[in-house]
Amino acid sequence: MAASQRRSPFWWRRSVFCLTALGASCIAYGYWVEPYWPAIIHIRVHSPKMAAGARSLKIVHISDVHSDPGPRLEERLPGLIAGEKPDVIVYSGDSINSPAALPVFKRLMTRLADLAPTFVVRGNWDTWYWRGVDLFGGTGVRELDGQAESLIVGDRRVWFAGVAVGHEHLAKAALKDVPAGSLTIFLYHYPYPDVLPEDGTNSVDLLCAGHTHGGQVALPFYGAIITLSKYGKKYESGLYRAEGTWMYVNRGIGMEGGDAPRVRFWARPEITVIEMVPG
Repeated sequence: MAASQRRSPFWWRRSVFCLTALGASCIAYGYWVEPYWPAIIHIRVHSPKMAAGARSLKIVHISDVHSDPGPRLEERLPGLIAGEKPDVIVYSGDSINSPAALPVFKRLMTRLADLAPTFVVRGNWDTWYWRGVDLFGGTGVRELDGQAESLIVGDRRVWFAGVAVGHEHLAKAALKDVPAGSLTIFLYHYPYPDVLPEDGTNSVDLLCAGHTHGGQVALPFYGAIITLSKYGKKYESGLYRAEGTWMYVNRGIGMEGGDAPRVRFWARPEITVIEMVPG
């Protein structure tokens, strides 16, 4: 019994040391590894509006860049996206964490617009804190807020519509000029499929959203700890069938601004390559 009591403090100290080392390693990983380690996710979305044998539509979707004055992934993203050869790029909002980061963000947008037609909407940070900031001017991207624009891809015209956070009442107007039966992609920052009109104004094939950051800090087997979404974990990241349409929730590129720590854990920055195919 005495020998066992003498050994107990050793094993206790060893356990504390191992847990401390593990915690320090996780923190270091979250600060200095994962935020700089983007994942490229490939998915397929089938649309009955595309005839059998029709050319697929390749969309690169990014979100939540949250640029800071010192770039992180902004310089690498255009090269990674170019390698996917997209027909179009879509961005679902939350752009900068401070006005000093505007040059970093606008340079990224300019380079993306040089790669492929790029459609964007404003997220909650963009409308709450930077309403008066010209986020997209001069970059060549096309900002959507209550309207739709079309693009010819192959032999098909594809429509892109969207609204900024705070302008949800414009969703119906954004779709009113889209011809019935058209392949339609809708951009909105929040993963809220109920933003789409309920009266059948137009059937949207794909809603591209972000906002949740995949939790930004997540746990294995559980996922996001917090999403800051009214739906909680229901739409935390990935592809969902909701309200009669497909919805993709991108984990985003950057990290929450303000006083929040710039850390990601088990929620890598995401570039989503969405291939729309007949089906």
